[in-house]
Amino acid sequence: MTSAPLPPLPRLSLAITGHRATNRAFAANRDAVAAAIERSFARLEALAQTQAASLGGIAQTRLHSLLACGTDLLAAEAAARRQWEIVAPLPFGRQLNLAINALPADRADAEALLAGAAPADSAVLARAEAIAGWYGQARLFELAEQDPVIAPLFLAQLADPADAALAQSCTAAISDRAALAGRVMIEQSDILIAVWDGIAHDLAGGTGHTIAAALEQGTPVIWIDPARAAEWRLLTTPELLHARRFALPATDEQLVAVVSAALRPGEGGALKRGAEALRLEAWHSHSHPLGTGYRRIEALFGGQDRPLRPLRQRYEPPEEIGTGSAAPILALAGDLARPDPAFAPGLERETLQRFAWADGISARLSDSYRSGMIANFLLSALAVAVGIAYQPLYLDGDKWLFALGEFLLLGSIVAITWIGRRRHWHKRWFETRRVAEYFRHAPILQLLGVARPPGRWPRGAETSWPEYYARHGLRALGLPRVTIDDAYLRRGLDGLLRLHVLPQLAYHRAKALRLTTVHHRLDHLSNGLFLLAVASVSTWLILSLLAATGLAPADLPKHTAKLFTFLGVLCPTLGASIAGIRYFGDFERFAAISDVTAEKLEAISQRISVLLAAEGLTIGYAQAADLAHAVDRVVVDEIENWQAVFSGKNIAIPV
Repeated sequence: MTSAPLPPLPRLSLAITGHRATNRAFAANRDAVAAAIERSFARLEALAQTQAASLGGIAQTRLHSLLACGTDLLAAEAAARRQWEIVAPLPFGRQLNLAINALPADRADAEALLAGAAPADSAVLARAEAIAGWYGQARLFELAEQDPVIAPLFLAQLADPADAALAQSCTAAISDRAALAGRVMIEQSDILIAVWDGIAHDLAGGTGHTIAAALEQGTPVIWIDPARAAEWRLLTTPELLHARRFALPATDEQLVAVVSAALRPGEGGALKRGAEALRLEAWHSHSHPLGTGYRRIEALFGGQDRPLRPLRQRYEPPEEIGTGSAAPILALAGDLARPDPAFAPGLERETLQRFAWADGISARLSDSYRSGMIANFLLSALAVAVGIAYQPLYLDGDKWLFALGEFLLLGSIVAITWIGRRRHWHKRWFETRRVAEYFRHAPILQLLGVARPPGRWPRGAETSWPEYYARHGLRALGLPRVTIDDAYLRRGLDGLLRLHVLPQLAYHRAKALRLTTVHHRLDHLSNGLFLLAVASVSTWLILSLLAATGLAPADLPKHTAKLFTFLGVLCPTLGASIAGIRYFGDFERFAAISDVTAEKLEAISQRISVLLAAEGLTIGYAQAADLAHAVDRVVVDEIENWQAVFSGKNIAIPV
């Protein structure tokens, strides 16, 4: 029996940035900084735990850190004492990261570290051992694709420290990598804790720069000044970074609000149960036989083959998706994340099964809602036709039968509308479709370590539980334990192109053509029915004129009056119903949305193809991440445009 995946457990995800051990302010106040980090962790954890009962439990807090000597390692120690999960997006592969962050003064020590040997300088060795000790405790996401370029540059700079240009190039390259790893860390976190002296924020990869990047992404920052470590300040906008004197000490109420925003799902929703409503939905293996009205309109008027073909759909159960439609994605995940054998099974459990459940539920709700409205429009026209059909049939004595038929048809409209509103078909469809679309494109983004920062998630007009559900569901796995190199990025981008971009591109192109055809054909049909009404009335008037002039039998208008009256009423009524279906379906606007989406996906596919076709070019992680983010933006833009079209179209009586 198919059962719903459990809702994801909310998780508080933190990030840490701060000065290195060599920074004066940090060195002079190291113990105070350590105490401040400990207190901030304790307070945030306590606030998270106060939410646990009402949320049905929360997952273990996760700390993201670049594991540089200084603030990062102090935070790692505090997190380990609390048994938090520690995830480290490293700017380089582990050996180069070790060599750079151990701060060797000469090339020999750097070469020793790169080779896995002990350096001669005891201070360098101590720093290296401190960092390496965390490699076994943290999950490492190593951005190593530029190591073959940066390692020689780093060694050359150490061999010739007097070369200012070489030193500048090396510093810039290392800073850019630190900024890139910081970006990954921010995207995965709800709150950034920063130990910063407040002096500079324009050095790429530096603490101030990381704070600025977080604020730009909408991530709140708890700022700890080493000189006043007991006093925390909360930064929530980029402007506060430039006007820091207005950043007042953080109050407990502010911290409560920040933690609540990270953990609490949007309340309410169609059934007033938030994410729990998705789990309580009833699963159906197939679409309802009476729920194909909307898709039948597309089949009849969309220019497709076999317009009368069966339209009943089978929904892929969550337990089958791993061996079904998602098998290629899981095979790619298993191959790429081979160092992390739990990642591919987790991807199936946490992402793909939730997608399958939400997609199946949403598809059936879509059929119910949209086909209900199609039925209402058609039944309203049929009710009028039945109500006056006794006239051309000359069954005036049996008019009550036709009135009864009209009453039953009108009652059906009322019943469909009442059931649709009571069961919230419209809102439930909106909410579950948002969930499904967020999960649909996520697996390859997760393999690339790409996520939408919490501050950049869209918000629904009435509820945001779908966004919280998706955010925590996609975050459950965290970053994979992998080493990112050129081959990894090429396979990841190829998978993104083949398994998401190209199929979605083909889907939207076909959809745009189909819906445009539906719109025009419905338009022609409604116009044709109106012209038939005009022709019907005109014909009877002409017959009356001919009868009056003796060119036709005198009683012909009388004998045909009821027939032409029936046609004169039926044709415009049917035309109005067809026009109503066209208006409700908004086929033209949906075609335009798909057209725009297809154009965006086409541009992305060309960018990916150019990168994959370039021989001898090392693909940078930043390029791959930007393309993945571009795909994510396309998905979110489409969701928002789709909501803008259908948000106000609740199921209603067509009057």
